[in-house]
Amino acid sequence: MGHGANRRSQRSAASKIDWATIGSSLGLRGQTAASLSAFKKRNDDARRRVNQLSNMPQTVDFQHFRNTLKNTTVIDEIEQHFKQFKPATYDVNRQLKAIDAFEAQAVKSAEETKGRVDAELRDLDKTLENIETARPFEDLTVVCAGVFRLGCTMHRR
Repeated sequence: MGHGANRRSQRSAASKIDWATIGSSLGLRGQTAASLSAFKKRNDDARRRVNQLSNMPQTVDFQHFRNTLKNTTVIDEIEQHFKQFKPATYDVNRQLKAIDAFEAQAVKSAEETKGRVDAELRDLDKTLENIETARPFEDLTVVCAGVFRLGCTMHRR
């Protein structure tokens, strides 16, 4: 599969992302959330500009200008230059590599964030289990309180 087909499938996948909830659903914060937000803004701006340009007329009505202006030789000259115009082609491999590098960094950051969140969830699960299996306060005896107090004074030393 070439770059063109791959990019089309990525565009299709990107259009299915629920941008409003992705940050909160993944628990993204800090630099990762800011990068995602900046990427979405650039993506929206580029998509809007492409749509604007796509809806513009692709041809020039030189006859209209000849009928409107007195100096038709200027229009003839402009039309000649227009017909000779050849769009420049650019090698976009550098930009594609930059996008791929940005994507790789975003994935790496997301994986690191996921790892930290998973570790925190494991700690919270252990804490919750300790709370759920602890003796209720009303079941504690004076001996338990003494042992607890003794343990507290030992930790202060």
